[in-house]
Amino acid sequence: MHSMNKETVENTSQATVKDRILHASQTKWIRFSIISILYLAFAIWDNNYWLLLGEIVIFDIYISKFIHWNGWKKSKNPTLRVVADWADAIIFALIAVYFINIFIFQMYKIPSSSLEKTLLVGDFLFVNKLSYGPRVPNTPLAFPLTHHTLPIVNSRSYSHWPYWEYKRLKGLGTVKRNDIVVFNFPAGDTVALKAQDRDYYNLVYQYGWNRINSDKRTFGDIVYRPVDRRENYVKRCIGMPGDSLQIIDNSVYINGEPLPTPPRVQFCYFVETNGTFFTEKQFRQLNVNKDDRHLLNRESYSQDAFEMLGISKNETGQYNPVYRIPLTQEAVELAQKSGWIKSIRIEQDTFGGSTYPYGYETGWTRDNFGPLWIPEKGKTIVLDKHNLALYTRCIVNYEGNTLRCEGDKIYINEVLTDNTYTFKYDYYFMMGDNRHNSLDSRCWGFVPEDHIVGQPILIWLSLDKDRGLFDGKIRWERLFRLVKNQ
Repeated sequence: MHSMNKETVENTSQATVKDRILHASQTKWIRFSIISILYLAFAIWDNNYWLLLGEIVIFDIYISKFIHWNGWKKSKNPTLRVVADWADAIIFALIAVYFINIFIFQMYKIPSSSLEKTLLVGDFLFVNKLSYGPRVPNTPLAFPLTHHTLPIVNSRSYSHWPYWEYKRLKGLGTVKRNDIVVFNFPAGDTVALKAQDRDYYNLVYQYGWNRINSDKRTFGDIVYRPVDRRENYVKRCIGMPGDSLQIIDNSVYINGEPLPTPPRVQFCYFVETNGTFFTEKQFRQLNVNKDDRHLLNRESYSQDAFEMLGISKNETGQYNPVYRIPLTQEAVELAQKSGWIKSIRIEQDTFGGSTYPYGYETGWTRDNFGPLWIPEKGKTIVLDKHNLALYTRCIVNYEGNTLRCEGDKIYINEVLTDNTYTFKYDYYFMMGDNRHNSLDSRCWGFVPEDHIVGQPILIWLSLDKDRGLFDGKIRWERLFRLVKNQ
């Protein structure tokens, strides 16, 4: 008897599923077909045909309903139905936003002046991830709409498990020279939590490894971040894989040929006035924001700087006001014709600080850098003392190998080599248009292909933090402008 009842129940269940399939409405079949086609297209795009098993789940959700996915809707408790209905809508919205952010586009705000006057502080951008092909996330389990840190609690917002290796889906194109590119900060693999605005490797170079890793009061804990959780940077791609790049007196040369300078590039200048301080109106005419207005006379090193610049005291025995400000060529010409200034000098590269690679004396400076060969996928180089300093981060940090030297012998992954190495990634050299106020590849080196995020295509909002709401806060002329037109 028990066996007969069990068989009857099973037959009834099978008949119910069959009945649902045969009597599914046309609307349900249309919805299933649309979602199924989109899902199939994604599986082909991802080149992962194991995903096709998901078609079974989609079929059950819309047609067979073997699993009661919306069973909560039949609850007799109205409160439960309302709460569950809201939860269902919120979860669906978060999942949709999650996939859009990963595979289609992402919102981005310009936080610093490294690309002025092409992109301005306060520009809000749409970043197109289809331009170069979206990456499959390395760390797929993460709290929605966060990058690496949960707000308020300041804890990690993602899980290190599972970890997926680098994979990029087919995009609309590839990175080209002079493209403005959003990428994950390569030197952001290691971070001092209380000094996140500083490059960890530069901190180590300045203060020493022991100080950075023991002084938690000043620098906090030292953490590792996977590629997709490193800070987002935006710069202009100057050097392509396989290029030989050199900077001579602020001019970029690629393979020995001069690269045209973008029209809105800025350099820093020391501007000596005729004896009066600049007014707000004059700063605005030169298009210099408040954060970039530095009065050299107030600095402790001003006397030495004046002597280095060849600036003399005036007839009263005092120095005229001298400003360090970034200017475009157009602004330089305006200042020279204005009658406001006594002299103007471009900032010397001695003010530029250390350059890549840290701790190795190349003789390079911010304004005179290279020549430097940019690694290209599949290319093999002969390693020596000089280029080991240049390419060790590529070999170890970005391509995941171990490397050690014993005299003239080089071991990679504990295997004795013939002192050669073949790169598995393409690399790029990025620079800001605000050339003297940009921490870029001259400071921290190459950008590997797996760090490329996407291409900013549209400015949808632009806010000037130096102005009030009724004093030009909204830069109306920049709204809904294509980035390439800037």
